Amino acid sequence: MGPMFRYILGSSVKYLASLPALRHHHMLQNRMSTSPPPVAAVCQVTASPDKEANFSACKQLLEEARQQGACMVFLPEGFDYIGSSREETLSLSETLTGDMISRYTQLARKLEVWLSLGGFHERGHDWESDRRIYNSHIIINNKGDIMSVYRKSHLFDVELPEKGVSLKESAFTIPGASLVPPVQTPIGKVGLGVCYDLRFPELSLALQRHGADILTYPSAFTVATGAAHWEVLLRARAIETQCFVLAAAQVGRHHEKRSSYGHALAVDPWGDVVGDCGGEKPGMVLVEVDLEKVNRTRRNMPVQQHRRDTAFYQSLSQT
Repeated sequence: MGPMFRYILGSSVKYLASLPALRHHHMLQNRMSTSPPPVAAVCQVTASPDKEANFSACKQLLEEARQQGACMVFLPEGFDYIGSSREETLSLSETLTGDMISRYTQLARKLEVWLSLGGFHERGHDWESDRRIYNSHIIINNKGDIMSVYRKSHLFDVELPEKGVSLKESAFTIPGASLVPPVQTPIGKVGLGVCYDLRFPELSLALQRHGADILTYPSAFTVATGAAHWEVLLRARAIETQCFVLAAAQVGRHHEKRSSYGHALAVDPWGDVVGDCGGEKPGMVLVEVDLEKVNRTRRNMPVQQHRRDTAFYQSLSQT
């Protein structure tokens, strides 16, 4: 089964393995270890334009995750809402000091849990004149402090008529200006991306070079691109960086014009999928983030040490 268990919120709660049993198994396996690895919860939600309903659903997932022993919870891109038009998307947006984020900081403090809020519609700094937003990934600690804000830097402007995919994110979104350093959390150093960033390996390698043990790509992948590329890209990013990859996801129908692929995933540093929420409905996977697995993978296959200097990879542009 691998070091995780899964349940789906819905008519029935399915336990594929219980955490206490897992814990007991790990203790027997390694009596020398003082404490079991920390647990992260990777969530899957179906956001709509109804912010209140979305908050209520996410709050329930956070409470469940905490109850099951998670010390950090990952929510997907658009956890706050998914609008049905450009106008609606813009009008529902808020600043970081608005009501929505203050409710999440209070929740983090109350539950004593770290949060990765994977894609918040943040009003741009020149909102009055510009009327555009950032797609912001916010890390909040268990005291309710905002520890980091990464603004999505690669915007999804894609037309695939034969697949029925047409999205132009840059029409209303400002690209982020820079990467942010990996954040030290109770599960390890987390490097931040958002959705479409997943397709750019330069980003993951830069975060890994700056100390990331875990990469996270909260997403709202379309059904067509998700079926074709989601799992293979997440596993590739894990394999090439030898990091855990945690990817919360949107699932199902948000409104009449948009649906998402689902399959929130957790991948270990070897590239094995250790948790998958499926493509049907909201829920979560819990995964034990054992950093010894990162160290062992990097020790046994020292890819980073075998990497040539930057000049080598740029040598083609000199010719």
